[in-house]
Amino acid sequence: MRIIPIASGKGGVGKSMVAANLGVAFAQAGQRVVLADLDLGASNLHLALGNQAPRTGIGTFLNDTRSNFNDVISDTDVRGLRFIPGDTEIPGTANLKASQLKALVKRLLALSGDTDILILDLGAGTHQSILDFFLLSGQGIVVSAPAVTAVLNAYVFLKNTVFRLMFTVFSKGSPARSYLEQVRKDGSGSQRLYIPKMLPEIKKVDPESHEKFMAHIGALHPRLIMNMIDDPKDADVAMKIRRSCEEYLDLKIEHLGIIYRDTVQDTALSARLPIVLYKPQSLLSQAIYRIADKILQGDEDSFTLNDKMIDESFQEAGMEAEIDFDNRIEYVEDLLHSGALSQGDLIETVKSQQIEIAKLRKENSFIKLKLSRAIAQGYKA
Repeated sequence: MRIIPIASGKGGVGKSMVAANLGVAFAQAGQRVVLADLDLGASNLHLALGNQAPRTGIGTFLNDTRSNFNDVISDTDVRGLRFIPGDTEIPGTANLKASQLKALVKRLLALSGDTDILILDLGAGTHQSILDFFLLSGQGIVVSAPAVTAVLNAYVFLKNTVFRLMFTVFSKGSPARSYLEQVRKDGSGSQRLYIPKMLPEIKKVDPESHEKFMAHIGALHPRLIMNMIDDPKDADVAMKIRRSCEEYLDLKIEHLGIIYRDTVQDTALSARLPIVLYKPQSLLSQAIYRIADKILQGDEDSFTLNDKMIDESFQEAGMEAEIDFDNRIEYVEDLLHSGALSQGDLIETVKSQQIEIAKLRKENSFIKLKLSRAIAQGYKA
């Protein structure tokens, strides 16, 4: 069974949309798929999937981990796709106890007998349970958007993933764990938190733990999807995440592709249908299918990632951004000529994009202000 955790550093970047539509695309390709809503405390994947609000979900199971887990798994209208809803009504589901996490992971892994792909739609942020679910696979997906805050939070999520992996691998009482805890308590000199600078020190104090960690980090190959882009240049920000991961985390990431912002998604959501079912020929749907094909063509069991493959994945994403942009312009022109899109609709679309641009400018100014203050404080110190 292939496990695909899907996460994001912040909310509002389309993570659940990607998860729901990938689930449908995999099922349409003949895969037996289970889609699990693990955004505990803010579960809304059923909306993206077009299902009614669930009566029972993961929260029901977590309240009694000895109950039958199959009771919370339901069929969908898509052949081959089953769904495990989350819970927003039962308090405490967002903060799992260790025993609950262990029981839930055990039940999810037990689905391998009749499941080809298990998609985990995780909550936004870096809560410990989210990181643990993400680490169930070496090829988890991080969804980001071009906004400065979204890119920054995508990197922060991956950074926390690496540190969570360290705490998981280093056993309690080991010299490596003691070193890591001391670094976290110290907090002086953020350069000490750079993985490439920490690893030589860990190797000195605890060679055995260092070797164990290197084996685990070598099997960790996160993948990136850049969603909600409006222009081919927006796709370039993915390189910032790549460079930061390689320089500060010693972590290689693969680019799965780009998805343009599409107002048809809102219409599909209102119609309670995943967009790949509502309008399979839309640019957004075609991007989903393209990403699904890349995942299915990969061999998870013998997966290795080298610099050439990484370069090619980013180059391919850049080309896709250019091609989809040209197709997007042609698509809008066709809608205008056919009368399906009025001039008023086009004006409203431009206005909404201008509002989004203004919002991004404010975010950018805010980040610049914080950086300038941090630099000034650094000089004073």
